[in-house]
Amino acid sequence: MRDESEGEILQPPESTAFSASEHAPRDLSFLSRLTPEGIAWEFETPDGNVVRAGSGAPSFRIAATNSKGLASMRSLDEVKIASAYINGDLNFEGDLFAALDLRSGLIDRFPLARFWNDRILPLFRGQVACDKEWIQSHYNEDPRFYELFLDRRYRCYSQAEFSSSTEPLEDAMERKMNTAFDWAKLTPGCRVLDIGAGWGSFVEFAGDRGIDVTSLTISTVSERYVSELIARKKLTCRVVCEHFLDYRSSRPFDAIVNLGVTEHLPDYPATIRQYEKLLRPGGYVYLDASAARARQTTATAVLIYEGNGHFLDIAEYMGALRKSSLDLIEVRNGTEDYRLTMEAWARNLDEARDVIVENFGEAQYRRFQLYLWAGTHSLATGGLEAYQIALRKRTSG
Repeated sequence: MRDESEGEILQPPESTAFSASEHAPRDLSFLSRLTPEGIAWEFETPDGNVVRAGSGAPSFRIAATNSKGLASMRSLDEVKIASAYINGDLNFEGDLFAALDLRSGLIDRFPLARFWNDRILPLFRGQVACDKEWIQSHYNEDPRFYELFLDRRYRCYSQAEFSSSTEPLEDAMERKMNTAFDWAKLTPGCRVLDIGAGWGSFVEFAGDRGIDVTSLTISTVSERYVSELIARKKLTCRVVCEHFLDYRSSRPFDAIVNLGVTEHLPDYPATIRQYEKLLRPGGYVYLDASAARARQTTATAVLIYEGNGHFLDIAEYMGALRKSSLDLIEVRNGTEDYRLTMEAWARNLDEARDVIVENFGEAQYRRFQLYLWAGTHSLATGGLEAYQIALRKRTSG
């Protein structure tokens, strides 16, 4: 890289300086609009010229491999930039967590996509139909892929519960499972409905402790994976391929456990009514969820690449709860725990990069790399929160 003294030093708006070699394109003013104070980084043009933005030692470099990559950066459009990176029109090296500070200078040009996904599409197609399409697109990946970055003990795809920032992910995830177990007041022989079978995390944990678990999923891959787990471990559990809102049972359950599925159940009144129908009087619900101060804040890039996700609006949820027979028993802010969880997942993913690229492709690695590090960044900077909640159905009144 050429020393910045060789090129012209420009002073663009907001006092963010960048330097360029004499052969670099002159239309790089987007760098000043993109670079917040305190960030230093490098941008490489398709012809190999390097531009430094900000002041101090750069912590990362973004390289446009072709004109499409350069055009995506000039647009400042978050969706176009994410697409360009996933497709290889942009390359990256360095500290991705630091690079995500650049999101403050990006534009989400499709804000109505959130409203369309949250309100309009379910209105016409139905929430269950939308969920089936969205969930299958995310969870019908080969389970071996998820095993490369989730915890090795239970493969749980929701927030863990850490005693310290240095605790292994596996121990933190087992602690969270114990919390769910305790908050739901489970004892051997209890009948529990597990919403979202995933990769069998709660089925295995609770089944090993004598709990009769019925686990729901709308992913055929998940159904097959958990069925094989149940048979292999001879658990008194079962997995059912059916949407939670469609599910019916002739007998009420002693408890309902929902690990990270509330984000996919945006109709709070309908969800709570279903809890009431399926739960015996005095029974408990345990749930954990990622949250935002307003649930229609999902970035369009997340909607496109990760399917539907409606962060829990805890105020709106509590409003729906007030009209039900469910009482709020306990709430815990788990934001820091979820940050540590997503960071652990992201680091596991990065460590397994070569295996993932060889078996699942570079685009798959980059897609989940953005997803996991962006989630970590949002939880660290206040864009996202997370909660654990316990509810109890009244015995009368």
